[in-house]
Amino acid sequence: MRFLPKSLLSPVRRTALGLGVLAMASMLLPTPASIAQPVRDGTSTSSLPSLGDGDGMSIAAERRLGDRIARDIYRDPDYLDDPVLGDYLQALWQPLLGAARDRGDVPPELAERLAWELVVSRDKRVNAFALPGGYLGVNLGLIAITDKPEELASVMAHELSHVSQRHIARMMTREERMAPWMMGAMILGALAAGSNPQVASAAIAGSTAVAAQTQLNFSRDMEREADRVGFGVLTGAGFDGLGFVSMFDKMQQSSRYDDGSFPYLRSHPLTGERIADMRSRVPSGPAAAAGGQVGPIKATTPDASGATAPTAPLGLRLDLPGARGTSSASVGLPMPSRSVHVLVSARARVLAENGPDRQRAWLANGRSANASPGDRYAAALSALRLGQRDLALELAQQLRAAVAPEARPTVDALLLDILLSPVAGGVPSLPPAQAALLAELRDQALAGTSRASALLGAQAALATGQPQRAVSRLQAWVALQPRDAVAWQTLSRGYAVQGQTLRAIRAEAEARAAHLDFGGAVDRFKAAQALPAAQRADGMELAIVDSRRREVEAQLRESVREEK
Repeated sequence: MRFLPKSLLSPVRRTALGLGVLAMASMLLPTPASIAQPVRDGTSTSSLPSLGDGDGMSIAAERRLGDRIARDIYRDPDYLDDPVLGDYLQALWQPLLGAARDRGDVPPELAERLAWELVVSRDKRVNAFALPGGYLGVNLGLIAITDKPEELASVMAHELSHVSQRHIARMMTREERMAPWMMGAMILGALAAGSNPQVASAAIAGSTAVAAQTQLNFSRDMEREADRVGFGVLTGAGFDGLGFVSMFDKMQQSSRYDDGSFPYLRSHPLTGERIADMRSRVPSGPAAAAGGQVGPIKATTPDASGATAPTAPLGLRLDLPGARGTSSASVGLPMPSRSVHVLVSARARVLAENGPDRQRAWLANGRSANASPGDRYAAALSALRLGQRDLALELAQQLRAAVAPEARPTVDALLLDILLSPVAGGVPSLPPAQAALLAELRDQALAGTSRASALLGAQAALATGQPQRAVSRLQAWVALQPRDAVAWQTLSRGYAVQGQTLRAIRAEAEARAAHLDFGGAVDRFKAAQALPAAQRADGMELAIVDSRRREVEAQLRESVREEK
């Protein structure tokens, strides 16, 4: 992922250095002395030592630094906001956050003041990373190589634990006098080091940072702490603890022939001690036979292969204030089964690949008689990306009839992608059968509760000449999810079709504010206020625009002060 702004490091190519930008911070800054304190575990407390509480850097300062870095990530062409992948990752992320909060790893203050937001990179290298302020990134390559939900969840639990234990803040404590913009630039420079260390070093200001560039890993104590706390979070959320072990095994095998595709291994080198520690935490005997779960055992549902996957109780709310994608009104998501995971993994694999040769190979493989559901999904999506829309639709419909019921919504989202995809000359005029299928999927999606269903349903409503349905659905959505930039952008289209120019421009402004582009948002709010009188006759909407402009201007002034 190319996180560096062009003004800072334009020659640097896409990259992500390690599983945890905390590794970057340790590369750049000296690590402060540890202070042993107890960390709560389970439903009460644990004897796990804490390495310090990060008092030298306030939570507010960490969040501001994270927001600054995230603002650059949103502008990067490799940043991917895919609703289907986003919903899947949230179905893993929210139970982990809930378990961390229940265990006491995420106290109320952290829950309220950090972002707890996931960002996805198109990068096909195997990697994930934590940023200051509660942002966590996942590469498509990591999603693509995992075979089951608990493997991906184990990586996310480990990274969540780096955030909850405030490792970044603790490593930056001795540099707290450094300007936040300089800290952000140093971390962004470290992110570039994976693909071009020489160019990246030019962006890492200060002799301390340059002298420490070879220190690519967290301290061993921090790694052990993230492993142990992360394991408790993983199993406390109801996932199989074997996910940690199988992921470690997979990465250990990959280390034997790593050609640069596994930045994970360089930032978080696997040691025999770490692997043995995780193996020792998985119970043997009856518990292992039951699935290896430790901690609270959730209800399970069978997947297509007959195996079981944990599900969240009906009506579960995991509302962490400040977390994008969650709210007190959000519906609890069941944890995905393997039958869903294989489809999502296939989606990540295809979206990360731009080469037509690989896509043709996946298309041929997925059309064979003994192809797996994941192979068939990859074939349908590859056909779409190769411009073979009718073939993609045919393959997706065949897959829809064959998958387990819990995986059908994922296939339905693919069908909507295909039906809504443009062809030469614009959106095609669909034959009656396809038009009927689009109408069916549109109505089903508009009635759904997930982000993918809301966005795809609204897009389908716009494509079928029903903008009011799209606007109504998205108005309800952004009222609960005001940080959803794609929803605001789609809502702007809906308003524009209806001739509501003032509201359309205001929605554009909100989309920019959602991605922390406060300057761009202020410009759009001013453009709305500058409309001819006839186009801004809605007094209530104009008052909202004025109020929001003032709020965003204050945020802009604050961000400018931080960069001085």
